[in-house]
This record gives sequence, structure tokens and C-alpha cells, in this order.
Amino acid sequence: MRLLERDPTGEFRLTKHLPNDKIPPYAILSHTWGDEEVLFRDLAGGTAKNKKNNAGYSKIVFCGEQAERDGLRYFWVDTCCIDKSDAGELQHALNSMFQWYRNAAKCYVYLAEVSTRKRDADGSSKCYLNLRDCRWFTRGWTLQELIAPAIVEFFSKDGERLGDKKSLEKEIHNITEIPQRALQGSPLSDFSVAERMKWIEKRNTKYEEDKAYSLFGIFDVHIPLAKLWSADPRDPRHEKERIELAKGGLLADAYRWVFDNPDFKRWRQLSESRLLWIKGDPGKGKTMLLCGVINELERPITVNGGNLAYFFCQATDSRINNATSVLRGLIYLLVQRQPRLLSHLPENTYPSDDAMAWIVLSKTLIEMLEDPNLKVTYLVIDALDECIIDQQKLLSLIVQISSVSARVKLVVSSRNLVQIEEQLATVAQHSRLSLELNAESVTAAVEAFIWHKILCLSRLKGYDSGTENAIHDYLSSNANGTFLWVALICQALGDPNVRRWQTLNKLRAFPPGLDSLYARMMEYIGNSDNADLCKRILATATIVRRPISLHELLTLVELPDDIFDNPEYLEELIKLCGSFLSLREQTIYFVHQSAKDFLQGNAAHQASREAFGWV
Repeated sequence: MRLLERDPTGEFRLTKHLPNDKIPPYAILSHTWGDEEVLFRDLAGGTAKNKKNNAGYSKIVFCGEQAERDGLRYFWVDTCCIDKSDAGELQHALNSMFQWYRNAAKCYVYLAEVSTRKRDADGSSKCYLNLRDCRWFTRGWTLQELIAPAIVEFFSKDGERLGDKKSLEKEIHNITEIPQRALQGSPLSDFSVAERMKWIEKRNTKYEEDKAYSLFGIFDVHIPLAKLWSADPRDPRHEKERIELAKGGLLADAYRWVFDNPDFKRWRQLSESRLLWIKGDPGKGKTMLLCGVINELERPITVNGGNLAYFFCQATDSRINNATSVLRGLIYLLVQRQPRLLSHLPENTYPSDDAMAWIVLSKTLIEMLEDPNLKVTYLVIDALDECIIDQQKLLSLIVQISSVSARVKLVVSSRNLVQIEEQLATVAQHSRLSLELNAESVTAAVEAFIWHKILCLSRLKGYDSGTENAIHDYLSSNANGTFLWVALICQALGDPNVRRWQTLNKLRAFPPGLDSLYARMMEYIGNSDNADLCKRILATATIVRRPISLHELLTLVELPDDIFDNPEYLEELIKLCGSFLSLREQTIYFVHQSAKDFLQGNAAHQASREAFGWV
């Protein structure tokens, strides 16, 4: 623990880290964060004095002065005593916070909304106190800051004492609905899990995961939740946002048809139908369909107190192409939505490459789903076929989960693969939704997508109605229900080098079908001035085990000096491979698994085998 020490001149400084047996008596501040806080880096870097006129600095000064009046030389303030850039220190702080407040000699609650220096009409000073209006009582973190310390004193923003937890006990109880016995220090174990959960229901945190962290002490849980995800830093919510952004946004008309589909309705409405498998060929829009399903289900599920957890597998990204990462993602979101499930988390979650990780996390997930307090839960897993590592283990677990509880429903998606079908067929009550067997609905969805992309192109290029209709007719006639084919062609037409008068000739050069399109793209690359460089980049991207950064590419591919020394030129080269590769945050990815399959010779087209030859 790191404290602030106030010297006789009124200045304060950070102490070094203190072991538990060397921590002196200290006061601790409880407050709500604002926009002008003094942070650890300000004190460590000597720039804190630049914020002397800020509200955040005034709070620290108040805490130090009040501590001195109470005979305490040391004090602690969360804004500046934790180095949040150090993941290990932050994790330790999250686990220790409740104990730090409990061990404090005094806790000072700083109520920024309360002033004791207002004037009546006759000019006399009067204290106006309305605790119910204070933001402090609505924040998640302040729950433990109220419960843990033995002595909690409340102060106005003017630094005047308003009372303490004992003298204000009845009013605090009326505001928070926390039993007075809990405020008086009765063991928290005397209160049921459900009762303690009610204390946090009306409180908010800036980040959803903070609500779980703020309950660690309330439930006597000391678990490395951050470690659960730090080894696989792809928050499923962020991954979903990235997918939608990369694909140009989510179009409601492209997915809403599924809610009228008989197979989907049967899965959603019948309690005995617990598993829905959405299957289809590459590029049919399975991922965006599930993004839409998640969006539509999320509000009614969460409004009714249920859980929704999801994960998007991607074969070309080693962080999210394995079964253990799927478990981490699902558990992570379940804990965010129902923090009481924290009690099932083990002390050690193990790195993903450790064989114990799967054993421990699969057991943990099953225990969570069997929890008698579990709310209605929906689990969504996209692209099972792109779970490369331990796919069979994941399929077996999905089958097991399908029989765990009637409160748990699953929807999964994949290509039409026999090994997946054989495993999922063992689930007694399951539904299948084949995109090929719903060709009419998929075609209508692709039609909406085509018009959406044409209008975007038209705004960019200034097409007339004749050009728009010609593009539509060609795309509509040749798309064959494949979103990806439409997206790749529209991407090519949107190239700044394609002028308006070249649009239709360029368009008609693209053949129907994904494999034929990839073959045409390979032909285009082969005829370009940079064919050799592009082929070397494509070959490297195909054979490496994980996506590589631009910097790593420079060490793997021999490039001319003028490109080697100029990152912008290298990015331009990647764009020339644009129908196969994309660049995100300086890392190279395939635009779709089907593009990598083509270069690996796994497609039926002759050009796929030729591509594999030079790869």
C-alpha cells in the first residue's frame, strides 16, 4: 500500500510501497471523481502543484488537513495513490480496496454538492443539508466505502463536519435501504447474497466491470478477474464493435428477417429447445446476423434481469481462435452482468496455453450455469469452424451446456461442416437454421445490403441514377446470396483510382462467386507493377501462425530500401492486396477466412490450387 504523508509545512508526498506490517495509522478519503483530479503521475512527476486551483487538489488538501486535526500524519486518496498504468498494482488495489477502507482509522466522505455556507435573505449563515441529492449515494464504489470503515465522517465541500455514520444512520438507511445492522458493523455474512446484491442495484459505475470489482469486499471475494482477461485481451463487446465498424455498420434490414423464421421462433419460444445452430457457406453474413440478434435480444433480456454473453471466433487471430478464449469471454461477460457469479471463479485461471486453463474454466462455466441464483441466460458463439484449437472440446461442452438448465439457451453459427453437425446432432432438442434453405430471405437481405452499399458509393463518387441502377442490376444478378462478394466488389469500386466513367467496365470484370472473384483479384495482382512484392506479402500472411504487424513483416519479407524505410509505402502495398488483406492498428489480417482458404488451396477453383503453388 502506498500512502500520502503530510509534513509540518502542509506539503504532502507519496510514500514508497509499505508492507502490511509496516503501515501506520491513516485516514482515507471517500468521494466522487470529477474532471480535475490529481493523478499518481502528477505527484510522481512533480506536476501536481500545477493543479493547485483545481477541485481535485482541494480534496487532497482537505483530507490531509483533517487527518492532521485528528492526529494522523498519513492519509490515502484513490486518485493519486494507485499507479493505474501498472496492471499488477491495479489488480492488487482492486482486491485490497475493501480491506484498506476497513483498516483506516477514519474515513472522510467529501460531499461536493453540499455547502454549509449559504446565506439567508437576512444575510445570516445557515447549513442546508440534503444528503439524498448527493451523487455519492449513487456510485458503486462508495458502497464499500460506507460499509467497510468503522468510523465514517461526512463533510461539506467547505470542509465542515456534517455528522458521522452513527449520527446519520437513520437518514443513510432511508436513502440506501441498507439495514442499520450492516451500517453498525454486523458481519456481512449475516446478510444473504440476494440482500447484499440489492444494495448495489440503484448504484452506477462508469465502466460496467467496475460494478463487479466494487463488490469484491462485500462478498469477501479476492479473485484476479483482470487476469481472467489480461491473457486474452479481446473483450467480446469491443470485438463486436470492431466487426460492425469494419463491415461498414449493422444494417437492420439485413438481419431482421430471422426473427420471423420458424426455426428461430421455435428456439426462442419453446423452453425445451435450448440450442439453435445457424449454418451457411462462407460470406453468407452469419457474423453480422448474430450481431443483429445480439442487439435485438439484449434489451428485453437485460430489462428482465437476464444475462447475455457472446464470443466471436476468428481463425486468423490466435487470441480468439481457441476454445479457452471462448470460455474466458463468456465468463467475463457473465460476471459483468451478474456479479454474484464471482464466487465461482477460481484463484488461478491459468494462461490460455496451459492445459489446466480449459479444465478449470470449463468447470467454472458449468458451475455458473448451474447456480440456483442464475438468471435466464443466453449464450451466443459465432464461427465455431474458426475455433481452430480444441474445437472438439468446445463442441462437447456446448452439448453438455444444452442439458444443464432450462434457464440457459445457446445460439451458435458455423459453416456447413460435417464434424460440427455430428456433434450438435447429439443434442436432443435443437434447431437448425440453414441459410441455404432460407435463400429467399437471405436474398432479400442481400438486396437491402446492395442498395445500402450503392448509396454509400454514390455519395462518394457522385453516380447518376443510371449508374446506380446498372451497379444494382449486376450485383443483384450475381451475388447469389453472398454479402462478402458484394462487399468486396463495392470496396474495389470505391478505390480513389477508379473514376466514375470507369465504374461499369470495372464492375463487369468481376465474375460471380467468391472463388472466381478471388481468382480475378489474383489475376489483377499478378498483372500489377508490384506483383512480386504483393505475392510475397500474401504468401507470408498465409503461412504465419498468427497475424503479424507491419514491423514484423519487414523482418520476414525482403523489400526495397525505399519501402523498408517508409511505413506509408508499406501500407500502400497492403492496400494493393486489399481484396485479401486488411490493416488494423498496424497489424495485418485476412479480410475473411475464405480469403485465406483460397490461398491455402482449399477452394475448388483451379486458381486456388495455383495460388497455393506459389505460396
